This record gives sequence, structure tokens and C-alpha cells, in this order.
Amino acid sequence: MTAHDEAHLLAVAREAAEAAAHELRPRFGESARGVRTKSTPTDLVSDADLAAEQAIRSVLAEHRPGDSILAEEGGETQGGEIRWVVDPLDGTINYLYGIPAFAVSIACENADGPLVGVVLDPIRNECFEATRSGDPTLNGAPLEPGPRPETLGVAMVATGFGYDPKIRARQADVLTRVLPRVRDIRRVGAAALDLCWSACGRYDAFYERGLNPWDVAAGGLIAARAGLAVRDLAASGDDPAGTLVAPPALVDELLALILG
Repeated sequence: MTAHDEAHLLAVAREAAEAAAHELRPRFGESARGVRTKSTPTDLVSDADLAAEQAIRSVLAEHRPGDSILAEEGGETQGGEIRWVVDPLDGTINYLYGIPAFAVSIACENADGPLVGVVLDPIRNECFEATRSGDPTLNGAPLEPGPRPETLGVAMVATGFGYDPKIRARQADVLTRVLPRVRDIRRVGAAALDLCWSACGRYDAFYERGLNPWDVAAGGLIAARAGLAVRDLAASGDDPAGTLVAPPALVDELLALILG
């Protein structure tokens, strides 16, 4: 895979993300219509999710008809060795409540891992991008996160919570270990944004269990290319797997706190 190939895939991902954003923006604020539940009564999907995913699939069908797709709402379609990992609306609950913190997340990967990633914030018009071999960007300009903290006590850490009440209870236990040891905790409710905001220095670190591939594929690549260490929170007992990103100087200490 050459840099030229990556640039082509990145352009397709960007076009697909923009097509999804075109569906999401006019529906924002009117999103109570067409809402259904998924895994639990608090896990929702709307007509906006479905319209955004269809817009993405249309762009991919035009430019990359032979590729596989794994998307949150429509599941997986088989194809070639290249797979697109798609979250048409990361932060659906925020979107439905009129909270302007949601994003379109599109990644492309092969057997060796992520190739490109795009996370587009339709409200702020912020487009985070990265390729496997290139530097991460925000609206085409290099990310400039500034100095990373070297001690956990001054780190601003983001996290998220699942929809299953039992998982939430265990996540609360982890929070009681982490919160006294860091500067503060933030919970925005859109993992793709959490990863990108960590990459650009708005947060210092982010962790969450219970994420799906489409939640982290694009943002995880962007965070890694920005110099953050990425750790897989492997499933243990009843705890689901998850992701941690943090500066290399902090990642082991924070991982130990999370794992208990």
C-alpha cells in the first residue's frame, strides 16, 4: 500500500463522511422522529443514523464497489481485502437530545490494520484525518497538541459508559479508582470525538470499555499517529473489552488503575 493509495482511500473516506454530515445537519434538532431502541431502552437509533449510513454506502459503492463494509446499523457486507469500518453517527444520544457533540467516523483497513481514518464533526466543521504512514491533521493542517503531561495527577482524562446497567456499575467502580488520581474526568458521549480530542490535546487520555470496532477504528488511528500509546483493554470476567489512549509516560500507570 503506497502513500498514493492511502491518499486515494482518504479522499473517499472524506467524501463519504461529508455525505453523511449532509444528512445529519438538517435533521439535528428534529431528531425525535423515527427513533427506535437497540440493545437496551437507552440505546437508540434514529432515521438520521440510517440516512447517514446509506449516504456513506452510496459513496463507497461508487468509488470502491469491491470492498467489504462493516457498519453500525447495516452490519457487514463481504467483499475484497479492503474493509471500511463505519459509524454514521457516533453520539446518537447526544444528537437526539440536541447536544452538539457527535461525529461521523469512517476508517479503512486491511489485514495489517487501519489504513486511513476520518472523523468529521458536522457542527464544528472539524475534520480529523490520518493515514497509516502520514501525520494526523485537523481541517488539513497538522495537529499541534502541545506538550503532553508526564505525571498522571495533572492529566485531563475522558471516559464513557455502556448501556447495560451491570456494566455501568463496574465502570463506576473503575471511576472511583481513577478520579482521585487525575486532574479531572470528562464524559462527552462520543468515543470518536474523545479519541480525536485526545490526539489534539484537548484531553490527555481516554479510556472506555464496551466499544465496537466502528467506535474506535478511525479515532484510534488518529490518536496513534498523534503519538499517543494505544492499549487494548482485553475482556476479563464480565468486563467487556475496550480501548485506552494516553501519552507513553502515563499509559502504564493509567492502565493499572483501570484494570485494578
